[in-house]
Amino acid sequence: GLQDKIHLVPIDLQNRPAWYKEKVYPENKVPSLEHNGKVLGESLDLIKYVDANFEGTPLYPNGPVMTQHKVRFKIHWAIWPLGSCSRCSVLDVRDPAKKEFGEQLLSHVDTFTKELFLSLKGDTVQQSSPTFEFLENALGKFDDGPFLLGQFSLVDVAYIPFVERFHIVLAEVFKHDITEGRPKLATWIEELNKIDAYTQTRRDPQEIVELFKNRFLPQH
Repeated sequence: GLQDKIHLVPIDLQNRPAWYKEKVYPENKVPSLEHNGKVLGESLDLIKYVDANFEGTPLYPNGPVMTQHKVRFKIHWAIWPLGSCSRCSVLDVRDPAKKEFGEQLLSHVDTFTKELFLSLKGDTVQQSSPTFEFLENALGKFDDGPFLLGQFSLVDVAYIPFVERFHIVLAEVFKHDITEGRPKLATWIEELNKIDAYTQTRRDPQEIVELFKNRFLPQH
């Protein structure tokens, strides 16, 4: 991975230091990335930037399909830390259907996450169900692999952090398994859990539950 080539600075989301807004990122959002004299924010934009500007086989390449190569990416909280994936395939953009569907899914990430967080204000299990059904249906689009575009790609990277958190919270707080009746979603999560670069950076489930209880579910 690129851990030895970058400097990670942890930010307390509940008490962000003044210097971060004043000297680093005026919008005061986390995460952000400083590289080559400029600072970027927004998780999905950072994923794309790291994919395009750092070494390794890209997760959204412009060339022919490549498999079983190392892939490096950064995402933490909404982005995983930089890591490598030696068992992943990447998107074959020679397939126009995959390219188009991948772009549609990436443009839907904000809507997907908003729907999940809005569900916390009502009947969470019922209101979040259509959101996970969307993912189940999307996973059936291609049959050449268990991921959203068949092969592992940047699209999976964009969705899994949010699915991971809600999978844990709904199971622990609401005693509901989001994979029940959704075999493709269950397989997708299972296959992603085989990727070391992802599993090494997963947060402690109890920390996620406590965070959600404190910020979104005080009644629980």
